[in-house]
Order: sequence, then structure tokens, then C-alpha cells
Amino acid sequence: MSNVRSDKPFTLAGRTFQSRLLVGTGKYRDLEETRLAIEASGAEIVTVAVRRTNIGQNPGEPNLLDVLPPDRYTILPNTAGCYDAVEAVRTCRLARELLDGHNLVKLEVLADQKTLFPNVIETLKAAQVLVKDGFDVMVYTSDDPIIARQLAEIGCIAVMPLAGLIGTGLGICNPYNLQIILEEAKVPVLVDAGVGTASDATIAMELGCEAVLMNSAIAHAQNPILMAQAMKHAIEAGRLAYLAGRMPKKLYASASSPLDGLIK
Repeated sequence: MSNVRSDKPFTLAGRTFQSRLLVGTGKYRDLEETRLAIEASGAEIVTVAVRRTNIGQNPGEPNLLDVLPPDRYTILPNTAGCYDAVEAVRTCRLARELLDGHNLVKLEVLADQKTLFPNVIETLKAAQVLVKDGFDVMVYTSDDPIIARQLAEIGCIAVMPLAGLIGTGLGICNPYNLQIILEEAKVPVLVDAGVGTASDATIAMELGCEAVLMNSAIAHAQNPILMAQAMKHAIEAGRLAYLAGRMPKKLYASASSPLDGLIK
């Protein structure tokens, strides 16, 4: 038992969370399906695209916070749809104003509409400004271990490398780069983007990620509410498997039962 990894709480910006599944709020059929799926997921942190979702900036329109109240969920505003640092910083400041001084944000600065790959140069610029401005920055980034290290050194509280391109559902395309990031990490590492089904989420957790953020994998499932439940269990199973430590892989068979004492 001495080789079993010891568990530690999942903590962000001084707050501890029980669920290691973070979920997005876009792409559902309506607000009711959003509410039901997120309830089924067990998630405590929900991310909101401020440029695309009404959280109070459009009075008179349906407000996401009516179905996902901030006294029940930790709202994680994100800068989805931003393509330069200036735009991203402005969006975070708007979110802080709308959410009464809320400093926890997810920074993503995209390079182009075709790949939605992160523009790491603009991401680094925005991260520097936001950290100096008092934000607790969780940051979407490439799977480059050097960039991940630099973002942590700037002061980001979590780095969120993609496992695959946003919305593709291709799964964990880059386990080896993720392993390097995890080995060097001084802050929590969360997989963000690429997850398509429950087994993908489990693999991310088995690698040692602190948590996983997803949206399309649940919202685009044929039954989003059922998939949300599956993801909840997948995250929990992956974490337990990581803590337990898997058996070593072998090229040849090994008998399940010992041969010692075999009746002859």
C-alpha cells in the first residue's frame, strides 16, 4: 500500500471543490436542458461565454443565472470568441462587473475560427495584464510544456491544455505532451477541449489531471443528461484509478493464480 498515491483536494483560488468535472453551458437546446444536464453532471463549476450568453448584460432577455444561480454554482466566465489580448481583457473586466467583483475567469484567446487553436502569444499578453489586475486566471493553452510553464510563472492559477481541438470529440490526442506538463506542473492542470465520451475523460484523469472541462461532449450527445451522468462517473473512476496506480503492462501472459502449492 505504500506505493498508492495520496489524494489531495481539488482547490482553486482558495476554494475546495468536490467535483473534478467542470462543464460549459453552451450548445444545449434550451435553458431547461442546460439545467438538467448540469445537475446530472454533479459539476460545481460552470463556465459561461460572456460574449455569447446573457448573464445580466442584456436586460429583458432570458438570463442563464436564473437556472444556474451563483449561490449554487461557481460561475467561471470565459473569453470564448476573443482573438486578441485586448478583447479578452475587456471581456474579463465586463464579467467581473456583472458578477459583483468575481475574479475567477477562464482565459482563452483563439488563433482562428477553423481550428480554434489558442494564440499563445496573445494569451501570454492577456494573462500578464489580468494577473496584475487581480484576476484568478485559469488559462486555455496548447499542449506545449514550455508555454504551460510560462503561464504558471506569470501567475495563472491553473493551466488547461487542449487534449484535442475544441468541439471535435477526438479524445486525448496528445498524452505524452500532457504527461510532461503534468510532471512539471506547479499549479493544477485541467484538460480542456477534445473530450468526446466517458472513456476520454477517464484517460485524462488517469494521466493525473486535477480535473476536466467539457461542453460539446455532453451537449452534443444524443442524450445529454445521460451523458452528463456518464461523465460524472468517468471522472470519479479515472481519479480512483490514478490514485490506485495501474498494474504494469507485460508482453507475455502471467497466471492469475500462483502455481506454488499446486496439487500434482
